[in-house]
Amino acid sequence: DFDYPRALAGGLNAPFMSIYTPAAMEEAGTAFNFAEQAIATVEHLAKLNPDKFAVATCTADVELQFTNGLISLPMGMENGAPLEGKIDNLEHFFNRGIRYITLAHSKSNHISDSSYDEHEPLQGLSEFGKSLIGEMNRRGVMVDVSHISDQAFWQVMELSATPVLASHSSMRHFTPGFQRNMSDAMLKALAANGGVIQINFGSRFLHQAARDYRKTSIEAMRAYQAANDLADNDPALMQFAKQYRQEHPYPFATRGTVLDHIDRAVAVAGIDAVGLGSDYDGVGDSLPTGLKDVASYPNLIEGLLQRGYRETEIEKILSGNVMRVWRANEA
Repeated sequence: DFDYPRALAGGLNAPFMSIYTPAAMEEAGTAFNFAEQAIATVEHLAKLNPDKFAVATCTADVELQFTNGLISLPMGMENGAPLEGKIDNLEHFFNRGIRYITLAHSKSNHISDSSYDEHEPLQGLSEFGKSLIGEMNRRGVMVDVSHISDQAFWQVMELSATPVLASHSSMRHFTPGFQRNMSDAMLKALAANGGVIQINFGSRFLHQAARDYRKTSIEAMRAYQAANDLADNDPALMQFAKQYRQEHPYPFATRGTVLDHIDRAVAVAGIDAVGLGSDYDGVGDSLPTGLKDVASYPNLIEGLLQRGYRETEIEKILSGNVMRVWRANEA
């Protein structure tokens, strides 16, 4: 979804690079080294292409690199597993360039319960997680509440002295019961904290039809697998999945669906609390029609203008609000 030519075409000049660690790596003990490798990959990209990219570790970097015609590559850690329960590792990854941390991912970890974990073993944040919030505030690392459980979110709201991000979440109003998105009440609290929700572009974050499709397609696959006694990696099962999608096309969201989420977030929390979290390269083949890659940001801007947003408001949504939160954490 992202490369240099398409970023230029779309006017994208400061994408946060996700230093993502799969949840299973915490138990395997490999999360720290995996994150190190991911950071090195971003650094290597910038080193190989100094006329195109530069690693950004502060808002001043982003502004200077923009002036110099470079695409900034700030970094956020998606899943706090690499911290391994050590505050010293927070300092280490800060020095490596990490400027936000998504506390958990698809499973609860040693920091926080995940929104995907029905058991919620921690009932929110762990004791280490609670102490981590203050240390992140002190160090200037933004707290990212995407992926964490509702209980963990409310505990973060009580503890954080600086504005927080929901780096790639959408509005639960349109996907009832989907805890990975944010409720209106949560968004109001986020705005009161000075934080920002960054709307996720994945179709299953945006409308119920895509969520229902995922459920029914999995049920169909499992029924076919059981009826034919097939292993998970059997080519016949893969062929069935391909044929199913041909006969039952995926219900992609649209640019208008994304705009609906932005409208809702602005109505609930105000223009200063909304940004873009796209999740390009993160949501697979589920992106909305009209917003399939980073070259398509002008389509979104056109839609915002058509819905009556002023240019000053659009600037806040595109970057102003997130830069404000980042500056507040730097301060």
